[in-house]
Order: sequence, then C-alpha cells, then structure tokens
Amino acid sequence: MSTDGDTDGGTDGGTDGDKDGGRRQVTAIYGAGFVTAFGAHAVAANLAAFALGRHGSLLELGLVLAAYDAAEVVLKPAFGGLVDRRGAKPVMVGGLVAFGLASAAFVAGGDPHLLAAARLAQGAAAAAFSPAAGAAVASLGGAKRTGRLFGGYGGAKGVGHLLGPVAGGALVVAGGYRLLFAVLGAVALLAALAVALLVPATAPAARPRSSAAQLLRRLTRPTFLQPVLLLGAGTAALSAGVGFLPVLGYRHHLSPLATGAIVSLLAATAAALQPWAGRRLDRGTPHPAFAAAGLLACAGGFSLVAGLPSPLAMALAAVAIGAGVAAVTPLGFARLAASTPGHRLGRTMGAAEVGRELGDAGGPVLVGAVGSLGLGAGFAAIAAALAACAALALPRAGAAGARVPRPSP
Repeated sequence: MSTDGDTDGGTDGGTDGDKDGGRRQVTAIYGAGFVTAFGAHAVAANLAAFALGRHGSLLELGLVLAAYDAAEVVLKPAFGGLVDRRGAKPVMVGGLVAFGLASAAFVAGGDPHLLAAARLAQGAAAAAFSPAAGAAVASLGGAKRTGRLFGGYGGAKGVGHLLGPVAGGALVVAGGYRLLFAVLGAVALLAALAVALLVPATAPAARPRSSAAQLLRRLTRPTFLQPVLLLGAGTAALSAGVGFLPVLGYRHHLSPLATGAIVSLLAATAAALQPWAGRRLDRGTPHPAFAAAGLLACAGGFSLVAGLPSPLAMALAAVAIGAGVAAVTPLGFARLAASTPGHRLGRTMGAAEVGRELGDAGGPVLVGAVGSLGLGAGFAAIAAALAACAALALPRAGAAGARVPRPSP
C-alpha cells in the first residue's frame, strides 16, 4: 500500500509528469464512482413506470428496488476480503466489467421480467467495486491527502446521484429500458478501461493470520465503530431527506417540479461541499467538532421541517442536510483509512459499506414508522437519532481532535 502523499499529484516535490499521472489515476477512480452511482439511481428513479406500466404491485416494485441493495449488503464484505488478497485494481476492473455485462445481458434479453435479475447482478457488481475503490483512494491519498481524495470521490458519486434520475428518465422516454441499460453498459465498460489503463496495480500486502475472535475485536473497536456510525448516520439522513421531503411537498400542494428541485438542491449541496470538507480535514480541522457539526446540521434540517413545513423551510432543510452529509462522509472514510493497516483496507471498507447500507435503509424506515403518527413526528424522530449519533461518534476523551496515525502493515 502506498503511503506517499505525492501519489495524488497534488503534493510538493513531484515532477509535472508525476502530478499529471496522479491526477489521471484519481480521475479514473472518480469517474468509475460516478458511473456506478449514476447507474444505480438512473434505474431506481425510473422503476415506477415499469411497475405501473405492467400493472404491478407496490410490493413488486419494492422487491426490484431492494434487489440491488440486498446484493451489496451480502457481498461487500466478501469482496473486501478479495481486495486484500488480490489488490484493489483487479477487483475494481472486474466489478465495472460485471456491471457492464449485467446491463448488456438485459439489453440482449429484452424481457421486462428480467429487470429484477439485472438489478441484482448490477448490485453484485457494485459490491465488488465499492470496497476496492475505497481501498484504492485510501492508498493513493496516503497520510496527507486522504480527506481531499475521499471528498472528491464522494462528490463525484454525488453528481452521479444527482444526474442519474434525470438522464435515466430521458433515456427511458427516448428508447425504453433497453436504451437505458445499453448506455449504462457502455459507460461502465469505458470506466473499466480507464481504470485498467490509468490506475496503478499494487501488490497485496502480506496478511498475517487472524482468528474470528480477532476479527470481532477489530470490528467492535471505537476506531471502527465511530467512523461507521458517522457514515451510516449520514447516509440515513440523505436517504430520508430524498425520500420524505417530496412527501411533505406533495402534502403542501407543491408541484413535482418544485419538490424535485428541492431534492436536487440537497444532492447538489452534498456533492459540491464534499471536496471542500475533505480539504478542511487534511488541513487539520478537529475531527470531533467536524463530526458533531455535520450530524447536527442534518438534525437541524429535519427539525426545521418538523416544526415549520413551508417551501422555504424545505429548501433550507435540504441545504442543511446536504451540508451535513458532505461533512461526515469524507471524515468517516478518512478516519477508517487512518486507523487501518494496508492488509486490511479492503475488509474494513467492505464492512463499513454495510454500515452505510443499513443507514440507507434505516433512515427512511424510522421516518416512515414514526411518521404514521404525523410526518412532523417522523422528522423529529430522525433529528433526535442524528443528534444522538453526533454524541456517540465522538472519540474518547484524550483522543479528541487527534489524527490517528496509519499503522504499519
């Protein structure tokens, strides 16, 4: 694993060629992250037309939506272990190629009944890519640039989340689901080619043997649990905001265009501010204050719409939630990278991604369950949960504000 801060091309002392090469490496990973995020949301946001057009049930729609995430939850830890054994680059390339082939298979089959299977295959491919990309970004970032690179990577994925629904809808209108999946397959294979050509291959670090008890101890340490709590809470806030702010808009007779603009504002804020947040981390912004501020910003956004459900409040809440997500996401990944030796980066990132997926599901479930008493109560519930997570995610006394040094492999 590289620990040289010059690998991203932005540190002092490298030649112009080295800097250009470093930028190309990082850009290839960012582009691949954009492709997978774009693909996931381009399909998910346009599945309602599939269900309604076939007179399917909401249960059928829910199962098709869940297929992607279910594959990720089950397979990410396994692929994380493969990253540690084989290196990040081949797993990244393999995941992108698999994503492209899964999309192409649906195009070749042309049967709408295969959509759930295609989503499941795409989710399995994304499960391979995600921990590999996280490990690669951590390696390229080294000890000095990890926050910035994770911020840029999160921003690229955020742009994919933002553009996916709109572009996916346009493709479905123009040529149906086959055109959408054809485009997704093509861009995934192009991203795989870029990673294969531009990202350096690194030899896997020597792996000492470890028992199941040692693995359990590592996964229950604060150095793992606290960053994962940040990532899960941030993802819960994002998914709850994207899912339920439109419900609030509908109840106040806002047009679909207006509610869509509010959700886009949330996604755009998160995407735009993540690179800035990562740079602040690399300049030494205290971790505890940054973590608490991010989650409290999310909590404040939900509290605002719980007590004042107006269009202006919704827009302000979207900005607050997006800013909070932008603060905690690169921080969570940077803290994981800083406390994990090279031979365990893949498994650590894979396990952390499971935490994010649980937050992705748990946030909307919490709002929906408590929201049966009133949508304002649901927003108040997630605001309280996020405020509690802000306290739980703080490092122990004596370690607050300190950057955790990366251990030797």
